[in-house]
Amino acid sequence: MFLEEAVRQATETFENIRVLDLCGAPGGKSLILSDLLGPGSFLVTNDVIRSRALILAETITKWGSGNTIVTQSDPVVLGRLSGYFDLIFADAPCSGEGMFRNHIAVSEWSEGNADHCAERQRRIIKDIWPALKENGILIYSTCTFNPCENEENIKWLLDNHEAEIVRLNISQFPGIKEIDYQGVYGYGFYPDKVRGEGFFISAIRKTGKQEKKSYGSQKISEFKSGRVDIEISDQWTHFHKERLLKWGDELHAIPTDMENYLYLFKNLKIVKPGTKIFTLKKNDYLPSHELALSIHLKEVAFPHTEIALTGAISYLRRDNFILPDSSKGWKIVKYKGSSLGFINNIGTRFNNYFPVEWRIKMIATDSALDTIIKWDNYAVGTI
Repeated sequence: MFLEEAVRQATETFENIRVLDLCGAPGGKSLILSDLLGPGSFLVTNDVIRSRALILAETITKWGSGNTIVTQSDPVVLGRLSGYFDLIFADAPCSGEGMFRNHIAVSEWSEGNADHCAERQRRIIKDIWPALKENGILIYSTCTFNPCENEENIKWLLDNHEAEIVRLNISQFPGIKEIDYQGVYGYGFYPDKVRGEGFFISAIRKTGKQEKKSYGSQKISEFKSGRVDIEISDQWTHFHKERLLKWGDELHAIPTDMENYLYLFKNLKIVKPGTKIFTLKKNDYLPSHELALSIHLKEVAFPHTEIALTGAISYLRRDNFILPDSSKGWKIVKYKGSSLGFINNIGTRFNNYFPVEWRIKMIATDSALDTIIKWDNYAVGTI
């Protein structure tokens, strides 16, 4: 959570900037960055491992902000986007000393692994550095205490590249320790001083010149949406028609202009281009689950059906449940005002469109439901 404070102190503006969360999964820090961004800005959040990139895409979808692209690319590939990003956040894979409350973190630690992590972190920093603009900010963090992975890595970066430390004001955070290593400032979070696990963070500004690559000519016409696509998007969403991307039978709303997006598409492996609005299937426009969770969905686009807790759990398990509203058509299922997803009542039954891969697989026993109900009531202050 301190990431927000570090970014606010190190960054002059949040408008019209491009941000990269390099090691994004499972997505908590990406959500903070997504919320900070102002008009004209967008976030690329990335994870090199496929399974983690899919988890990241799920997290971003559930947040519904619409200003984020999810990618699965190696840092060396992202580094080829010369001078592209104003802000890069690298929460580097580390030896995990800050998580020693977990026995798995303890069992996986070794001196050899710590040395390997330090070397890998330097490779990541070196590979991604060209993608940062001149005067751009790199926020580097780990969840370890090892100086080789933290302040010594930052010192290596400053010795080998034109950069300077951005010293943060932590006067309002008495539990955080400022680490001064030969003029390199980092910030340590220790479990006996702050609530939470161990953590390290540092902010670096690029001072050297960085060549910017032009986007080149992109074939935009083949991704342009048609008149009907635009009309349906206008009925359902607040997305601007210039941000609509047609990909096969799917219509997506992307968080930047088409030229920017196609430049990223050409160079990176994109997992989630933005917000999927619908899929065209046999002349039917099937609204996407992403649309149900999007803050850009028009409130009047679809009727809403409020359901009780047991029904909400059944919906998330893709089980059958009783609907209080029996009218036909597409509806958004809500629990206490929060959208869960779409159903389509076709008369004799309704189809549950909650994603199969996200469904709750645990058996909802009576004792488990009692516990959930207890905590649900506690959260809203009824007990």
